[in-house]
Amino acid sequence: MNMPLPTLATFAAYLAAMLALGIIAYRSTTNLSDYVLGGRSLGPGVAALSAGASDMSGWLLLGLPGAVYVSGLSELWIGVGLVVGAFLNWVFVAGRLRRFTALAHDSLTIPDFLEHRFEDRTRLLRIISAVVILVFFTLYISAGLVGGGLLFQSSFGMEYQTAVWVGAIVIISYTFLGGFLAVSWTDFAQGILMFLTLLVVPMFVVVLVGGWGSVQSEVVGVDPSHTAILQGMTFMGMISLLAWGLGYFGQPHILARFMALRSERDVPRATLIGMSWMVLALAGAVATGYLGIAYFADAPLADGETVLIELIRALFNPWVAGVLMAAILAAIMSTIDSQLIVSASAITNDFYRGMVRSNAGAAELVWISRAAVIGVSVIALLLAMDPEAGVLDLVSYAWGGFGAAFGPVIILSLYWSRMNRNGALAGMVVGALTVIVWKELSGGVFDVYELLPGFIFATVAIVVVSQLTGRPPVEVEQQFAQSRRLTAE
Repeated sequence: MNMPLPTLATFAAYLAAMLALGIIAYRSTTNLSDYVLGGRSLGPGVAALSAGASDMSGWLLLGLPGAVYVSGLSELWIGVGLVVGAFLNWVFVAGRLRRFTALAHDSLTIPDFLEHRFEDRTRLLRIISAVVILVFFTLYISAGLVGGGLLFQSSFGMEYQTAVWVGAIVIISYTFLGGFLAVSWTDFAQGILMFLTLLVVPMFVVVLVGGWGSVQSEVVGVDPSHTAILQGMTFMGMISLLAWGLGYFGQPHILARFMALRSERDVPRATLIGMSWMVLALAGAVATGYLGIAYFADAPLADGETVLIELIRALFNPWVAGVLMAAILAAIMSTIDSQLIVSASAITNDFYRGMVRSNAGAAELVWISRAAVIGVSVIALLLAMDPEAGVLDLVSYAWGGFGAAFGPVIILSLYWSRMNRNGALAGMVVGALTVIVWKELSGGVFDVYELLPGFIFATVAIVVVSQLTGRPPVEVEQQFAQSRRLTAE
């Protein structure tokens, strides 16, 4: 291992702090609602930053800066799509989902909400949605562990297996102990660390290169096309990048933050905090990649995704570098822990309590949830042990799959009283299948990102099937009407 001792020390301190938060959260976790949804007690700041941190993952600190470093400013359009999608999600989904899930038998998970929203006594909605969540998130978690292992293997000389185990043990420990509260609190801290890193590093680079004019001159000297935001952009390419924003409406780990808010009144403040964090963090990520072109103009990097790492190494002493490097680990951890708790929630609430022991006590359900955390983690770890297994490739389906399968269902369930159980089932199935099939096609119209057709076809399926199969039961329409009458708490 060639990691400098000061950097290693700051890393260790960071990991210890995350474990401490898990222990503190353990004291506040007494029942299933506490463990899987934090007892609906999140304040706007924690909800907003934990949603942002769990969403962005390593892509914000590695993928986006790397893409800009390689291709220039034309890569920022995906960030534009994500900002628009996240904003619309906070404005049109957050408040209503918080209100409606509390009204619908205090639903703790998305499968729980869908079953109660449509009074589905067959439990097909719960089973299918829980299976989709469990399968995709297990792969997601595994991919995160693989990404973290490869990152630290190449950057710090740490052996791959060691890196995977160290990261997994810390994440599993605080998630096991404190559940959703531990995940949200650690994501909040990780979100602040990621944010500060993406602001500090670009500022230092601008100063060292000699100001913005010098930066521009260096970038133009490398490749003038890197300064053009529309360089090489086709209409279909633009639509594909912007379509990424549609994925927000169906991501269970983000929707869980809306459900966990202590009050619907907190949504406007959470929206302001979350969107401010997101816009500035994305701007910092784009700036990092762009400034990296100028800083490394004379010695280009072999791997663009290491641009942030190499800038930190070049600009800061080992102690400060250790803190900033921890931001990269934070980005990876903040997504894995959120996906882990949602997966455990699906096992405990949607399978164990929903189908095996409906009368299970509070303490029993909490420990089943903790056991589920261990179980999902073990499967993900086994998949992650082989970095050549192709797990990372499967993640390309997950964002689009969740967005198409759950996005239209969630939106219409909150806004359309005529929607019924059959429409919801049709939307989930059509959305997921469209993403899978479209991904395998290429050429012409099929080159558009598969989330967009999946979202459109799922919406059409919900409307058509709901219209063809009759009105929902009276109690379903009454519950919907009640949710519309309720004002913020």
